[in-house]
Amino acid sequence: MKKIISTLLSLLVCIHFAFAQPPSSSIKQWQDQKFSMFIHFGGIYSVLGGVWDGKPVTRGLSEQIQAHAGIYSDTYANLAKNFNPINWNADSIALLAKAAGMRSVVLTSKHHDGFCMFKTTTIDFNVVDATPFNRDVVKEMAEACKRHGLRFGLYFSLIDWHYPQASPISSHNSDYITPEHHEYNKKQVTELLSNYGTISELWFDMGSQSPEQSKELYQLVHRLQPDCMVSSRLGNDQGDFAVMGDNQYPDYSIGVPWQSPASFFDETWGYRSWQKRGSEDEKYKEKLESLIRVISRGGNYLLNIGPKGDGSVVGFEKDVLLKIGTWLHKNAEAVYGTTADPFFASFDWGNITSKPNKLYLFVTSAPADGLITLPGLEGRISNVSVLGEQQSLSFKQATDAAVITLPAGFDSEKQIKVIAVDVAEGYKVQPVHILSSSYDHIKLDEHNAYNYYSSSGIDYNSNYQSTVKQGWTIKPKHKGRYQPAIQYTDEEKGSIVDLNVNNVTTTLKLDSDRKMKYKPDTAKIKWGPLYITGPYSAGLGGLNGSADKIDISKPFTKDTDKPWRSVNDYKNGQLIDLPAGMDNAYYILQNINAGKDLIYAQVKITSGDGIIVLLNGRQLLINNNPGKAASVSHVIGLDLMPGNNQLLIKVFNNFKKNIPIALTHSIPQNLYIKDLEPLTFEANELYPVSLKLHDPASPHQTLKLPNLEIWFAKK
Repeated sequence: MKKIISTLLSLLVCIHFAFAQPPSSSIKQWQDQKFSMFIHFGGIYSVLGGVWDGKPVTRGLSEQIQAHAGIYSDTYANLAKNFNPINWNADSIALLAKAAGMRSVVLTSKHHDGFCMFKTTTIDFNVVDATPFNRDVVKEMAEACKRHGLRFGLYFSLIDWHYPQASPISSHNSDYITPEHHEYNKKQVTELLSNYGTISELWFDMGSQSPEQSKELYQLVHRLQPDCMVSSRLGNDQGDFAVMGDNQYPDYSIGVPWQSPASFFDETWGYRSWQKRGSEDEKYKEKLESLIRVISRGGNYLLNIGPKGDGSVVGFEKDVLLKIGTWLHKNAEAVYGTTADPFFASFDWGNITSKPNKLYLFVTSAPADGLITLPGLEGRISNVSVLGEQQSLSFKQATDAAVITLPAGFDSEKQIKVIAVDVAEGYKVQPVHILSSSYDHIKLDEHNAYNYYSSSGIDYNSNYQSTVKQGWTIKPKHKGRYQPAIQYTDEEKGSIVDLNVNNVTTTLKLDSDRKMKYKPDTAKIKWGPLYITGPYSAGLGGLNGSADKIDISKPFTKDTDKPWRSVNDYKNGQLIDLPAGMDNAYYILQNINAGKDLIYAQVKITSGDGIIVLLNGRQLLINNNPGKAASVSHVIGLDLMPGNNQLLIKVFNNFKKNIPIALTHSIPQNLYIKDLEPLTFEANELYPVSLKLHDPASPHQTLKLPNLEIWFAKK
């Protein structure tokens, strides 16, 4: 296919890309870790072990026992005198990590209680100055990792319940970081990155920083250690890798480096003496399957241990790790040095990792018929075998699939087995979602795209699943010249995007393009009254109720005390303020009747800290307010179906005292067309197409192109 040539003049736009990630070699080295050890070990919470005043504290996580048990700050601080972990041995923990197949260790340098597990000049509330142990735990762990060939990372809590100038303990942990506290954090981060050798990652957690604070810490880390990877929980999209929610295992494609943090038990990360641990075999299988799910999707798995107050590792956790290590030793080839599952489908029998000439099938649940089908696999299979076993498996190949027959007695229940599929000269996998049209034109938009996601947000509580790239595969029905064009609105105007067609990328600015005359028949659109329900406790992502065919006579959720209420006197474009607390959301519903015709119309929606817009249950927009402006407006295109349509808007509040909301449908209905150079397509050939922002402020930033459409029309 001929190279795309943009009809735009050369873009004389100087873009300053302030988000400077570590070198690609450092990112790859971090991604290749696959499996790492998280260690929640604290000078006070590990000693308490989830018990206060002789009673188990069943509320909350045990490493946050100070908050959940309501312990006075001075009483809690005095408990440091009891910390003397005589069984702490950094070398034995490093060797345990190696035996478990882990490639790095991430240690808590300071958790929310503010107790430092390292020697610091900023405060004497640290393991050297405040305890009889009088040894630097971070130093010992760093040196042990270096001795045993492990990479070493650090966890650092951005909130601090001990520092007087910090925000006090809250129920949500997304506390405001005062200017004094920010300077304090910077000093401690400087010590950690200056005194303990090479740090592979800095795992920030919690707090709600300003964009400037997050950026300043991010830049500080990379100034001191350019290769250090920074977690996205630094906030404001300032992170080198996306961190999933605790014990979250995504079932979607992620377009940035990412990691899933996992605890042995959802109830706690720090040691809990009274924890019911159950069967080691069941826990081993649970965590091994979690590891497999994560690496098959291209992520890293960070599995936590919580040592006891005496420094020893819980026997249950040690035994499970060693069992995982035994399995990994046998199946290492399928884990390390691999990339994500190349198929665009999920499989009931298990998961896949890949190498250029090899596929690895992790069979966690053998099919009843003993057959494993790999759809759309192109490439000559030379051999199929079970890793660690000599026997080859039978298989058949067709043009559209490969079918592998499992041997009689194949048992994946007691031990997960890995099938290695050798493909002699490499392979390709046909996408399962191919777009074509018999009318000689193809339309691409966010609703028929294969999306690649990240995690975006100001802080942990305002995180949402951001879209960082969209992909399609088009299959023209007829050979010929096709005219590509991009259609967009005022919402997308000014954006700079990278459009890739058949592996050729063109950078385009969506501005100063042909304006299409468009005037909807407003007489055929009847805008119903507004209905509001709330407030609800919520984060930005997700809905409290179902968006499908909402009945205003019934509550949106099971909260019967929150019925839909009509805003009878609402006028088009009127800005109203809804009283709200932190992490509150309201839902606004408007019924729109489009008569008997399909009508396109644009509305302007004004909101506050965050918004989700849905039409007839289909999401059109999700976005936050990274600059924390008083309000933000979006132009949203509505494809109104004949008859009644339901516009549902979720508005979210993070830290303000109210949520502004306004809907305006009397706005200019502007559509812009950017015409591109014609392309020649062959009939029934597959052409990949993708779209992403050009040099975004952050790799986690969402596209925010809700109305953009890409057209390929045969000339």
